[in-house]
Amino acid sequence: MPLSNFKNHITENLPFLKKSKLLIAISGGVDSVVLTHLCHELQFNIALAHCNFNLRGTESDADETFILNLAEDLDIEAFVQHFDTKDYAKKNKRSIQMAARELRYNWFTELAEQLKFDYILTAHHADDNLETFLINFTRGTGLEGLTGIPEVNGNFVRPLLPFSREAIETYATQNNIKWREDSSNSSVKYLRNKLRHEVVPILKEINPSLLQSFQSTLNNLKDSSDIIEDKKADLFRKGVVQLTSTGFKIDISKIEIYRNPKAYLYQFLNEYGFKEWNDVAHLLKAQSGKFVEFGTWRLIKDRGYLFLSSNSEKKQNDVLIADEVIETNGDYGVLKFNEASIISEKGNHIIYVDKDKLKYPLILRKKQEGDVFYPLGMKGKKKKLSKYFKDEKLSLLDKENTWLLCSGEDIVWVVGRRADNRFKVTNKTTTILKIELK
Repeated sequence: MPLSNFKNHITENLPFLKKSKLLIAISGGVDSVVLTHLCHELQFNIALAHCNFNLRGTESDADETFILNLAEDLDIEAFVQHFDTKDYAKKNKRSIQMAARELRYNWFTELAEQLKFDYILTAHHADDNLETFLINFTRGTGLEGLTGIPEVNGNFVRPLLPFSREAIETYATQNNIKWREDSSNSSVKYLRNKLRHEVVPILKEINPSLLQSFQSTLNNLKDSSDIIEDKKADLFRKGVVQLTSTGFKIDISKIEIYRNPKAYLYQFLNEYGFKEWNDVAHLLKAQSGKFVEFGTWRLIKDRGYLFLSSNSEKKQNDVLIADEVIETNGDYGVLKFNEASIISEKGNHIIYVDKDKLKYPLILRKKQEGDVFYPLGMKGKKKKLSKYFKDEKLSLLDKENTWLLCSGEDIVWVVGRRADNRFKVTNKTTTILKIELK
């Protein structure tokens, strides 16, 4: 891998790096050290970020010293962060590898934000890409798990992704570049190392051009992935899937027209962590009210739709509104309170009430068992809120996310939907209060 190859790759595919402020994630291994030297040779604006996970005793400290010396030799800035990785893993119930990953990526992101780095460079290469593919393949995955490590993912960039480990090591040797060997990389107790040392060599023996063949496969899979993304966008255009305030909803009658509805559900729901795909597919024929939960997400069957929403258990507290309040905002939106001389604008987002009939503080809350109100326009007839919701054909999520503006125990307004007749403006009203939902 001559310097010219790397330079051409940057020019053709990552030209934005040339004028950016770059933070290089460096471990001390050959990959990240070579990336540092290549960027330095091209006179990029770089700094180094090194994590000391305190997992290998004096070896970890020696890595840190090596990085600091390298930064001094190249006259570039270096940042070092120490972590108690074992303690973090224990407290957060993570494997050591996953804990280290979370710690380093969180710190890299935080450092880049604080010091205004445009991009964070990591030294992932073609062999890493193959190993990641094999890991996902052996664990079971969809197409998204087989399309490889993205070269650009947000502000993370991987400039060495097209180059092999062998090419990187050859460049280091030819240019007398020193690096550190991590002794844990030789242990096959980790899946990635087992694949690297025992499986991939056999595959390369079978096919000496394995990495080139693999790249061709990746390109084909990415092309297929593009087709799927186009099809998903098409389903939004056709109204099969529609955005909602809480997530999105899927029209069951429309998605069942397609040959494999379960496959379409997978494409829309996989990124939310759903795993039990048979349970998800069974919702298509289930009764209203049935649902499937995974993590912080919930998929509910309600009439002819599947609704996706957050399954947060956070309690939404009642909101008290004092007499002098002009505006208040929260999950319900923005409510504005102003006295008016006449009733002008009309619509579900505005009500006019007799201010003297209100008891302060007003209360904003969610529905409760047994709620009743007197819908404006029904000539004083009382109606259960649950019956009103049913008649209005509100989904379960709409019911859960509807707020009530109350005066004492009495509902003044089903916010954004219907006012209560008891508080309407009459010819005896002396002060009109306009309440508007933004």
